[in-house]
Amino acid sequence: MKLTPNAQATLLLTSYLGKVTGDSAKPLTISEWGRFAFWLKDNGLSPAQVLREGDAALAGWNDRAVSLERISRLLNRGHALALAVEKWQRVGLWVMTRADEDYPSRLKSRLGINSPPVLFGCGNRGLLNLGGLAVVGSRSANDADLQFTEQIGAKAAASSVTIVSGAARGVDEAAMIGAMQSGGMVVGVVADSLLQKVTSSKWRKGLMDGHVALITPFHPEAGFNAGNAMARNKYIYCLAESALVIHSGKKGGTLSGAQENLKNGWVPLFVKPTLDESAANRSLVSMGGCWIEDTVASVKISSLFPDSWKNAKGNSNHQTDMFDEPATNNIESISISQIASGTDASPILASHERNSELEEKVQASALVDFYTIFVEQLAVIASTPVPADDIATELALQKGQVNAWLKQAVDDGWVSKLKGPVRYQYIGKTV
Repeated sequence: MKLTPNAQATLLLTSYLGKVTGDSAKPLTISEWGRFAFWLKDNGLSPAQVLREGDAALAGWNDRAVSLERISRLLNRGHALALAVEKWQRVGLWVMTRADEDYPSRLKSRLGINSPPVLFGCGNRGLLNLGGLAVVGSRSANDADLQFTEQIGAKAAASSVTIVSGAARGVDEAAMIGAMQSGGMVVGVVADSLLQKVTSSKWRKGLMDGHVALITPFHPEAGFNAGNAMARNKYIYCLAESALVIHSGKKGGTLSGAQENLKNGWVPLFVKPTLDESAANRSLVSMGGCWIEDTVASVKISSLFPDSWKNAKGNSNHQTDMFDEPATNNIESISISQIASGTDASPILASHERNSELEEKVQASALVDFYTIFVEQLAVIASTPVPADDIATELALQKGQVNAWLKQAVDDGWVSKLKGPVRYQYIGKTV
């Protein structure tokens, strides 16, 4: 993971980097970052210059919510950034900013300055620009709806259509797993706990073979937050080219996300018929959604991508960022100590070649060290002695895999094995 100076500054200004304390400076919100970024652009400045020159570069900046002191405190977290980057890289995560060439163009074109300044992810980042079908619905959908959803995922895979969803229990997981099991491509926009989710047996194979990408605009270790769960819905729609609601309650995230999409006209919205009187599916159709056939066999995936929406509002034409940096073959590496000390460094861009064909780009699989992620999670869930079964349940892993990794962790000196009964406790590196 190589970060340009602009990317470093963006992370420092917009992201939490560790445990929040009472004296922590609050990172800029998306709207605050938008105001600040526009001011920088209007004054011929870049985030990297602010990182390098500090207050001297900000003469004339005046914003009641974003004080110079707040900016200074955020930028003075180089050591925390160094530790965070090292940790993320060690467990297979990557960081993408709006200035990166492969940042999702659909997010930029549809959300403009309200697209997330930073995305954290794991897996094949090339999937983020494929578009596809967003499939959303209730966490408490019934078995018939879940079976329908899984079959839709499989049909999408057979049609080489990427499934975009939220990786949450219920409809999201059913759509993604249905596509994965049929060899399809999947993008999951998670609202919380990315670091924990990438260890799950549900996604591990897909992440490793390049068929899955899990992303979040929130800190990779952030716990569940209702506001974040609601906010991420728009990213699911805006990464796709069409959307299908399986089951919506009369309140909650599925309904609000669908209404937001209809209001903004990002993608066409299709709705599954239902006899459930407690569902809001009919209301969504009255607002502008379209019914699909009520049996999976009758649904044609191609019919969910009407020609009338091609090149319409929210198309995927490339949108430049205010701080885009030209690609260069003169790559210079930057050390963790350079980030920590704020040492000036030449711009660093990803050194992998950009293929002209998006399909070729997608074939590159992401290598993920799941054992290392497992050990990172033990630091949290095994701070006190716990049985192997509890660890397997907490991380949604198979017991055999957990036992193998625990044995390795004991041998490596990360974990202590206690007897009577057998329990495991994280102790940190001792050998």
